[in-house]
Amino acid sequence: MKMPMLLQLFWIFFKIGLFTIGGGYAMIPMITDQVVSRGWLTLPQLIDFIAVSESTPGPFAINIATFIGMENAGIVGALSATLGVVLPSFIVILIVANYFYDRFVGNFYVQGALSGIRPAVLGLISSAAVTVLLSALFGGAKLSQGLSGLAAGFSLPGALILAVLVVLNLLKKDLHPIVMIIIAAGLGILLNVLLA
Repeated sequence: MKMPMLLQLFWIFFKIGLFTIGGGYAMIPMITDQVVSRGWLTLPQLIDFIAVSESTPGPFAINIATFIGMENAGIVGALSATLGVVLPSFIVILIVANYFYDRFVGNFYVQGALSGIRPAVLGLISSAAVTVLLSALFGGAKLSQGLSGLAAGFSLPGALILAVLVVLNLLKKDLHPIVMIIIAAGLGILLNVLLA
């Protein structure tokens, strides 16, 4: 028996919120796997949602869950997915803050576990960065397709925007992130109009 969409959204984002350590970027590989495999979004759509979620004020995880929920089940879906991604952290923090913090803050094993988790979080965030970069530059082509598949899917607008942003950032070290977002949006619109 298939779960209703609202329960699916809640449950998937609850699991993502529960088992992801390291914040929103560390969630991207799990979100990609769960959302794309269910057909809720295509990979290019998900990449667009990631970009919008990052540029929208607020925590990334909440933004992406809200946008995916809204896309698939409207406002109630947005609420369901958002509640799902927030609830695990809320419960864990409530339990830890009330009962265990004083006992475990200096515990050798807890500190060791946290030290071991940090490299895994770095790997998850790096994986997300590579996925987004490949999608921006190669239109969603996968590494498994080999160099010919990547070359066939190369995105000139994505490469040009990235090159301009890198050069601007090198020339002007204190360029504000909002200015970079506005420049990237403007370049993206301009290049898509010119190349259409």
